[in-house]
Amino acid sequence: MRILGVDPGLRVTGYGAIECAAGTMRLVEAGTIAPDVRSPLERRLGQLHAEVCAVLDATVPDVMVVEELWTAYKNPTTAVLMGHARGVICLAANAKGVRLRHLAHSHVKRALTGSGAARKEQVKRMVMLQLALTARPEPDDVSDALALALALVNIERAELRLGRLGIA
Repeated sequence: MRILGVDPGLRVTGYGAIECAAGTMRLVEAGTIAPDVRSPLERRLGQLHAEVCAVLDATVPDVMVVEELWTAYKNPTTAVLMGHARGVICLAANAKGVRLRHLAHSHVKRALTGSGAARKEQVKRMVMLQLALTARPEPDDVSDALALALALVNIERAELRLGRLGIA
């Protein structure tokens, strides 16, 4: 199975594709998408959509996982702008026929480290361990996207086990 994790942003969107086969996970591709911040919102969203579609074409994932929206209530404008970015990313998945999942940041931390309150450094370390990387994935947007993909592997494995036990 191939999973594409996407950490959405209007300035920088991180992505990371992993492949799971025979109980092992390997990095396929990772990088960032950075729309022109001087462009109007609609042009940046168009750029983001086109680039996500290109990543979907290049990586051919079975599922894409996107981080759920979260922001402090003191920044509602940021939440709205992030919602726009998430929307065009979800639209790209739909346009390419890719199954889509959403995960909250705390679920990602819990699935990788066992604690929803884990520090960013702990999450990065688990990404490195699970993908057998010798260097930390940079920037944080890439590391976060890979964490999303790895967390989904763990979550879907648990869902499958529970389904086999008749617990749903």
